[in-house]
Amino acid sequence: MKTLELLREEVLEANLELVRRGLVLYTFGNASGIAREEGLVVIKPSGVPYDKMKPEHLVLTDLSGKVVEGTLRPSSDLPTHVALYNAFPEIGGVVHTHSEYATAWAQARRAIPCFGTTHADYFHGPVPVTEPMSAQQIEGEYEFNTGTAIVNTFRGRDAKSIPGVLVANHGPFVWGATATAAAHNAVVLESLARMALFTTTLNHEAQPISSALHDRHFLRKHGSTAYYGQAGEKK
Repeated sequence: MKTLELLREEVLEANLELVRRGLVLYTFGNASGIAREEGLVVIKPSGVPYDKMKPEHLVLTDLSGKVVEGTLRPSSDLPTHVALYNAFPEIGGVVHTHSEYATAWAQARRAIPCFGTTHADYFHGPVPVTEPMSAQQIEGEYEFNTGTAIVNTFRGRDAKSIPGVLVANHGPFVWGATATAAAHNAVVLESLARMALFTTTLNHEAQPISSALHDRHFLRKHGSTAYYGQAGEKK
């Protein structure tokens, strides 16, 4: 079982990975992780520069969003993270960015089609986009309602095989089995969004990959019949 101390270090590293990969500017974005057995979430503090952040600055909350430990205010997106952890018990980390290409698709309110095998390796389907939020949702519990919009988008979808979403007019939320995996998936999503934009620019009539090729690439890396990588390796 991962200790809370190790989880803090992992979540800090996931946040710093977003900076290294150019997915965030200034204090934009946030990453979190969850200790499922304890029902506790570790998340980036609000508005703290990444180059100043240390493990002890991260905030510990419960699954209702109540601060359990920490003197700083948690990320303003905490209610969205908590909504995802409550709805998707299989995930262990959540990342939110305003990365340029993924956010462009979110602002266009367009799902990202799977045009090739790179996308198929990570997402078993298009990257979906949420419905725009109503004025009432925005003026109410905005961040919690953002989480609800994501959860509603995933009715009939598998959050484990499609580890991310575009929130309309906002940006991407991405998740994974750990905070490290969530950050990894966020980096991949930004690359997929970039390639998809280039694809549609080069060929306005580009069509999604075939189901056969999509399934082959996804399932060789995920699931009981996966054979990519080495035995016992986390993918």
